[in-house]
Amino acid sequence: MPVLAEADLRLDAGPLDYALLAIYFAFVLGIGFLARRSVSSSLDFLLSGRSLPAWVTGLAFISANLGAIELLGMAANGAQYGMATVHYYWIGAIPAMVFLGLVMMPFYYGSKVRSVPEFLRRRFGKGAHLVNAISFAVAQVLIAGVNLYALAFLLNLMLGWPIPLSVVIAALIVLTYTTLGGLSAAIYNEVLQFFVIVAALLPLTIVGLHKVGGWQGLVDKVTAGPGGSEQLSAWPATELTGIQNPVLSVIGIVFGLGFVLSFGYWTTNFAEVQRALSAKSMSAARRTPIIGAYPKALIPFVIIIPGIIAALVVPEMQALKAGDGSSGIVYNNALPALIGELLPNGMLGIAITGLLASFMAGVAANVSSFNTVFTYDLWQDYVRKDRPDEYYLRIGRLATIGGTLIAIGTAFLAAGYGNIMDYIQALFSFFNAPLFATFILAMFWKRMSAAAGWIGLVSGTLAAVAVFVLAETGVVDLPGQGASFVGAGAAFAVDIVVSVVVTTFTRPVPEERLVGLVYSLTPKESRKHSATGADAGWYRSPVLLGIGVLVLTAVLNIIFG
Repeated sequence: MPVLAEADLRLDAGPLDYALLAIYFAFVLGIGFLARRSVSSSLDFLLSGRSLPAWVTGLAFISANLGAIELLGMAANGAQYGMATVHYYWIGAIPAMVFLGLVMMPFYYGSKVRSVPEFLRRRFGKGAHLVNAISFAVAQVLIAGVNLYALAFLLNLMLGWPIPLSVVIAALIVLTYTTLGGLSAAIYNEVLQFFVIVAALLPLTIVGLHKVGGWQGLVDKVTAGPGGSEQLSAWPATELTGIQNPVLSVIGIVFGLGFVLSFGYWTTNFAEVQRALSAKSMSAARRTPIIGAYPKALIPFVIIIPGIIAALVVPEMQALKAGDGSSGIVYNNALPALIGELLPNGMLGIAITGLLASFMAGVAANVSSFNTVFTYDLWQDYVRKDRPDEYYLRIGRLATIGGTLIAIGTAFLAAGYGNIMDYIQALFSFFNAPLFATFILAMFWKRMSAAAGWIGLVSGTLAAVAVFVLAETGVVDLPGQGASFVGAGAAFAVDIVVSVVVTTFTRPVPEERLVGLVYSLTPKESRKHSATGADAGWYRSPVLLGIGVLVLTAVLNIIFG
C-alpha cells in the first residue's frame, strides 16, 4: 500500500468530522472500561465466559471479518476486477459459513475446546497442536499488521501524520480497550463497529450511484470503459484469477477459492470461530456464523460497488484503470479516494469513522485470537503448566501487548502490495488451506494417525509456499490472485495425499479418545443438540436459517452472475 503524493488523497476533514471521530473513540474506550468489570478469570478475558447471545456473537463474527482486508481489499478488487469480486462472498464465504454452523460447531463447542489448535491436540496429540498453534499465531500477527497499516494509512491521509507515528497511535487505541476488557470488549465494540461501518458505506454507495446516473448509468459507463462488459460479469473471471483459460478459471474459483480457501478460512480460522465459542449455548454457537452470513451476502453492494464507482469518477483511478500509474495511486486507495471525492463535511466524518471502525475491528479480532492461542496453546501447554488461573489471565493481557507490538512490525510488510488482497490470499493459502485438509480428514476419517496430523500440515504449507515462490520469480505465469488459488489447491491436495500415506505406515489414535471429535464416533443426539428454553422456536433453527441464506445467495448469483 505505497503512500501516494499526499495532497492527492488528503481528506479535507472539518471540526464536525473530528467531533464525530472523538465521540466514537470515547464509546470504544468506554466499552473497554465497562467490560473490564466482568473479567475475573482467564476464560472471561479470552472467551467472554461463554455467555453471549447469538445476535451479538453473529454480528461480531461478521464484523471481525470487516477489517482492512475486507474494505480496502475488496474495494480495490472491485475497482480492478469489477463484479467478479462477488465470488469472495457468494462462492468464497456463505457456503463455508453455513457448513461451520451446521457441521463443525457441534464438535468445537460440544468438546469445550478453547481454541482451534486445542481441537487438534485432542484429536492428534501435541505434534499437530504445536505446528498449528505456531502457524496460527504467526498468521494472526501478519494479518493484524495489514489492518494496522490500513488504519495508520487513513490517519496519515486525514491528519497528515507520518505512517510510523500513525501505526503506533492506531495500535495503542486497539491495545487499550482489548487489554482492559478482553474478548467481551472486542466483541461489543465489533457490534458497534458493524453499525458504524454500514452507516459509513451505505451513504457512500448511494451518493456514488447518483454521481454516475444510477445503476443503468453505472452499467453504461463500465461497459464503455477498460475491460468493457466483462467487468460486470462474475464469470469466468479470468482477469481475477490470472488464468486465461475460461474453464480452468472457473475450476480455480470453485475449487481453489470456493472450496479450499473458503472452507479453510471460515471453518478453521480462530479469529472468527472464537466469536462462536463465546456464545451462551450450543444452539447460539451454531447460529453465530449463519446469522453473520446474512449481512455477509449483502455487504458486496456497499464495498464492491463503491470500488467500481471509484474507477469511474476519481481521475487518478480512471488513469490507473487505463494503464497509467504515473499518479502514484494504487487500487488500495479506491475507497479513501472515493470518500474524498464525493462526501462533504459531516458525512466525511461518518465515513472516516466507519473506516477506522473497520480497521480497528480487524486488528482487535486478530489480537484477541492471538492472545488466546498464545496463552492456552503455547504458554500453558509448553512453557508453564498447572499455574493458578490468575497467572494465565496476566499472561493473556501480556500476550495482547506483545501481539500488538509484533503487529506494528509486520504492518510494513503490506506496504509492497498495490492490492492487499494478493498478500492476504497468499497468507490464507499458506496457513488455512492445509489446515482445512487436516480438519476434514480428522473429523471424518477415524483411522488418521497422530503423525499424519502434523506431517500433512507441514507438507501442505510447504506446497503452497512453493507455488508462491514459483509465481513470484516468474517460473510459472500466475498473476493477480491466481497463484493463491493454485497454491491453496496444491496445499490441500498435498496435505491429503501425505496424510493418507503417513497414516498407512503409522498407528491410529485409539477410538476411545475420539468420541466427540470424529463424526462416526459421536452419538447422533450429541451432534444435533436440539434447542430448548430461550433457544427454542422455528425461527431460531440453525438448519432453517442456513437454508434461507443459501437460497438468498443462489438468487443473488443468478441475478448478478
